[in-house]
Amino acid sequence: MSNSSKTNDSKASKKDKSSDTYKDTAGAGSVLSSVSGPSTSQPPKTLGSDDPVKQRLLDKTLGGQQLAEKISSNLNKPHEYGEASRTPLTGAIVEPTSPAAGSSTSSEIIASPKTGEGILFPGSNPTVDSLDRVRVDSSNQPLTTNQGVRIADNQHSLKIGLRGPTALEDFILREKITHFDHERIPERVVHARGSAAHGYFESYRALTEFTTAAPFSAEGKRTPVFTRFSTVAGERGSADTVRDVRGFAVKFYTDQGNWDLVGNNIPVFFIQDAMKFPDLVHSVKPEPHHAMPQASSAHDTFWDFVSLMPESTHMLLWQMSDRAIPRSYRTMQGFGVHTFRLVNAEGQSVFCKFHWTPLAGTHSLVWDEAAKIIGADPDFHRRDLWEAIEAGAFPEYELGLQIFTEDTANTFPFDVLDPTKLVPEELVPITPVGKMVLNRNPDNFFAETEQVAFCTAHVVPGIDFSNDPLLQGRIHSYVDTQISRLGGANFHEIPINSPVAQVHNNQRDGMHRQAIHRGRVNYEPNSLAGGCPFQAGMSGYKSYPEPIAEDKVRGNPELFSDHYSQARLFWQSQSPAEQTHIINAFRFELTRVQTPAIRARVVSLLVNVNAVLASSVADGLGIELPPAMPLASNLPIPTYPHSPALSLLTRQGTTGIATRRVALLISNGIDQKCVSTLYEDLLKDGAVPRLVGTRLGKVSTADGATLDIEITLEAGPSVLYDGVIIVQGDGSLQHNADALDFVRQQYRHCKPIYSIGGGILLAVAGVPSTFTDGTPDPAVIVDQEKIQDASLTQFKNALAGHRSFEREKDPCPV
Repeated sequence: MSNSSKTNDSKASKKDKSSDTYKDTAGAGSVLSSVSGPSTSQPPKTLGSDDPVKQRLLDKTLGGQQLAEKISSNLNKPHEYGEASRTPLTGAIVEPTSPAAGSSTSSEIIASPKTGEGILFPGSNPTVDSLDRVRVDSSNQPLTTNQGVRIADNQHSLKIGLRGPTALEDFILREKITHFDHERIPERVVHARGSAAHGYFESYRALTEFTTAAPFSAEGKRTPVFTRFSTVAGERGSADTVRDVRGFAVKFYTDQGNWDLVGNNIPVFFIQDAMKFPDLVHSVKPEPHHAMPQASSAHDTFWDFVSLMPESTHMLLWQMSDRAIPRSYRTMQGFGVHTFRLVNAEGQSVFCKFHWTPLAGTHSLVWDEAAKIIGADPDFHRRDLWEAIEAGAFPEYELGLQIFTEDTANTFPFDVLDPTKLVPEELVPITPVGKMVLNRNPDNFFAETEQVAFCTAHVVPGIDFSNDPLLQGRIHSYVDTQISRLGGANFHEIPINSPVAQVHNNQRDGMHRQAIHRGRVNYEPNSLAGGCPFQAGMSGYKSYPEPIAEDKVRGNPELFSDHYSQARLFWQSQSPAEQTHIINAFRFELTRVQTPAIRARVVSLLVNVNAVLASSVADGLGIELPPAMPLASNLPIPTYPHSPALSLLTRQGTTGIATRRVALLISNGIDQKCVSTLYEDLLKDGAVPRLVGTRLGKVSTADGATLDIEITLEAGPSVLYDGVIIVQGDGSLQHNADALDFVRQQYRHCKPIYSIGGGILLAVAGVPSTFTDGTPDPAVIVDQEKIQDASLTQFKNALAGHRSFEREKDPCPV
């Protein structure tokens, strides 16, 4: 063979190999580019390199094209119209041939300490994992900037010479001061003052006959919760024990998404329509011309507004009752307020009311005590909740449901869509369905308690809304408020707000976005992501198809015009002591009102409730009884039997003296064995005893030993304790004004008093052991020498129960 022939053969061989290679790489340039592509559908087999990133890019491109080819049209579109649209179909999806098909970038497999290990978890959103992923601990770590740069000197600004000006280049100072300047976010307009805790809800049984809601899907199922308690009117720095409505909001982190049961400690509200909510809040907030008073309804603008809104009358009686000054967040009820719907798997619906009942009982303060606590400890409720959980005395609440059909609701003498009405338990009993236990305090108040966002619109399948016009407005208002308060539409990505259920949607961007989404698709329907994320069809949230055929109208149903029947029900169901407290509360609040016409107008509302109530309030204000406020309707006012469940005194609780605070008032010369026996016995039963004396330090016992005072009369005044035990010593306490005031306050606030070693301190303080009619006061107990078992048991029973309200006389004997 000639040399020329060899050369030609060699060229031909190279040409054939080159041709084969091109077949494998044809179109590779279009894959490597991001604009346009060949018209042929034959994809390249390689990008001409063994680089794993390039191979990943090829897999990504080919996988995306294959997904698009497999969805040739939107097959669900014909089902989106007419009768077929009542039953949504599950979205069409296609499984990708490669995990790279849905990626944003082929380089996602490259690991780094910031971007991660390059390992994929398809169908997962780790931004909604447990809070462990964002919990920070700085133990044994150096101080750094927000960019992770270690700070050498946190004591001094960068200066030009030791006595020179500060340098503008001091980025550490600027970052620190700038962050400090912006540490506060806008506080809530209402419910600004709050405290919260983590816990769980455990279902007693499956409620699948009524609802598909996840927390009630199985017996014993536990759902994580975060519960926030709050006052309504006060600002973030106001006191805890003001007279006010209390918020009781529970966020259920269910496996179907977050459900927020946003309620109060009172089952009704002031207004019937959300249109009036801004007016209500404006009226009860500090008056705009001088910004007073703080956290109080006792001023002209509030009473002016409610006196012109007679539908508020029922709520006013609740607010003037002891319900508005709870003993603690652990001893107050919670209510969903509105009528909600439960919907089962068959699409059948019933109405429902939600009730939280504390197992510790429902207990309140008395007004004089509440006012004094504001000075002694304005964080009283916050401290109580925190301390109880830290001590393992976990607050427990039983969830009960009032379930009734629409047909049953139509037989009631009131409209269940009216939020100024409750459903008496005599009409629909409460069915216990589960228990909530709060067993962990937040790690960080701001990150959790302050940033948690409750929204009435957050429901899960099986929970739906009624047409309550106040509820309908809240569905919009809460979400809108959180967008403003927390800086944008992505407040759901703040860790305390993120669900434990996976989140996958096409919402993108906005302020403070945390999630980094893979892929090029942010719309639905699509084919480039294989149709994902796809609509869930009948396995997703489906609103109850309530049939409605009405005209558009602004107005209320006629039954909404009954403003007084349930106010009468509440009044007549209270004990005599509770009725006296309501009268006194109206008198106090209206005395602070400056405008006489407003006082008279409020009393005219009360004339329609009860003659004794109205005349007593009028007498307390020194005015003539005005005519009754004209009724809004000619409909007859319904009557109700007494409802014992509306009285606090029927709700003692089941936890005994656990968490009750007891002062052991001691001085020199006391019996050491007596004090230690009491202390240990109270601790054993879960109470919180404190040795209280005139000064910190030691007191000498009769046998020559010593005991350490834990807190002084000055730092721990009477109002901070649920009861007192006096152990007589050297007699010095009977000459101490603070000690005398302590026992007088215990008596005036109707708390149990147990004196061991005689009752000389009580006698000097003027505290009687009998009521004015001569009968013994069971909550004033005196042992002459040593502890008697029967006496200690009597004290504990009084401590566990409600107060000795029979002491309350005007004027008080001490």
